[in-house]
Amino acid sequence: MPRFPAPVEHMLDHAEGVCTAHGGRLTAQRRAVLGLILQAEGPLGAYELLDALRRTQPGAAPPTVYRALDFLLAHGLIHKLERLSAYVGCVAGDHAEGGHAHAAQFLICRGCGRVTEIEDAAVTDALAAAARRTGFAVARATVEAEGLCADCNHGSG
Repeated sequence: MPRFPAPVEHMLDHAEGVCTAHGGRLTAQRRAVLGLILQAEGPLGAYELLDALRRTQPGAAPPTVYRALDFLLAHGLIHKLERLSAYVGCVAGDHAEGGHAHAAQFLICRGCGRVTEIEDAAVTDALAAAARRTGFAVARATVEAEGLCADCNHGSG
C-alpha cells in the first residue's frame, strides 16, 4: 500500500475514525484510493486513480476502484464532480451518518482546471427556498459552477 505525506496520513486516520463511527471499515484498498484523492492537486477520474493505484498494486482492476469510490461517497469522504466525472476529497470537517453534513458548492476553473469547494449557506438557503416554492424538498444538493479562477481571470481583464 502507498505511504502518503504526514498531513494526508492524518486525514486518512480521521477518515478511518469516521468510517468506524458509522459502522464502516476503511480497508487498505479504500484508504489507498482516498489517499490518492486527498494528495492530488485537482480532481481525479476513476481511471486516473486506477493508473496511480497500479503503481503499488499492479493487479488493481476497475471494479476495485469503483467499489472504493462508492464506499467513500457513501461515507461523505469525497465528492463526485458530475461535470468532470472526477472525484475530490471532502474538505468539511464534520461528517454525518449516511453522508455529507453540508451542502457543497464547487467552483471549477475551465482555464487551469482548479476546483475550489465552498460552503455558502446563502446558496444552500436560496436553493431550498426556491425548491419549497414548487413543493419540492431538497434532500441533498451539489452545485457546480464553471468559469475562471482569480489567477486565470486576472489576465482576461
